[in-house]
Amino acid sequence: METITLIVPCYNEQESINLFYQTVEKVFAKLNATTTKYEADYLFVNDGSSDKTEQILQELHQQHSATVHYISFSRNFGKEAAIAAGFRNAGGDYVALMDVDLQDPPELLSQMLEIINTGEYDCVGCVQTSRKQNPIRAFLSSSFYKVIDKLSDVKIKQNVRDYRLMTRRYVDAVNQLTEYNRFSKGIFSWVGFQTKYIEYPGQPRAAGESHWSLWQLINYSIEGIIDFSDAPLRIATIIGGISCVLAVIGIIFVIVRAICFGGAVAGWPSLVSIILLIGGIQLFCLGILGQYIGKIYLETKHRPQYLIKEQQ
Repeated sequence: METITLIVPCYNEQESINLFYQTVEKVFAKLNATTTKYEADYLFVNDGSSDKTEQILQELHQQHSATVHYISFSRNFGKEAAIAAGFRNAGGDYVALMDVDLQDPPELLSQMLEIINTGEYDCVGCVQTSRKQNPIRAFLSSSFYKVIDKLSDVKIKQNVRDYRLMTRRYVDAVNQLTEYNRFSKGIFSWVGFQTKYIEYPGQPRAAGESHWSLWQLINYSIEGIIDFSDAPLRIATIIGGISCVLAVIGIIFVIVRAICFGGAVAGWPSLVSIILLIGGIQLFCLGILGQYIGKIYLETKHRPQYLIKEQQ
């Protein structure tokens, strides 16, 4: 019998956990209806939830101690830390990364297993073809994938989800990447291996509400671009170079005009506008540089990505 470890990050998901467990159990019962081949190994990662998530996980573990395990962080460290903890503690022959809200249908596991078992692929990912969401979020999401596809050497498929099934060697490869600043979608693409993507229509949350605000999604996107591309630094260099060239042209123009036509009428508003423009460009470039320096600063401190309060 082969084991599939299900990594399930949780943050304030008290309404979804039991429903998720019951749904996945039905999927495995159907999967093993003809022959007992796969066993589910649940690994819930409680990312410092403030509701009853931890209590529910404890109760679920007590009821199914052989197959249900959990890790509880000392505080909220973020989904990327929860995913990293799941990967480092997953011991199954196969590993699946799933969201507890059931927006990613567990029923797809059977199709994903069929693809993995052909031996051609080490990872099967999922892409949402449609999803009801705020138009602003939809536009920003689409723009993010287009931007990172242009700027980064790592190609990330548009609308790809974290939901995926992986072989053991794929997981071992991901675990070799130990950086503090993590962007999982980029990491999954960076490690390579043959990956097959399957499409499915988006599903509504089974219970509860999304904990991702618009600002958090924007910040997450910026971090993804910075983590897997140095193009913003090159762009800042180009902008700085263009500004210098324009400044030199402006100086030459002023000198030539003064020689040929005499002194120009004083125009402090235009002068102030130019100073503000140049100052804004400089601050913009410094901001980009600061983002990269901040990443380096966090990496050099060698702090752990998360602290575990309890593990069962």
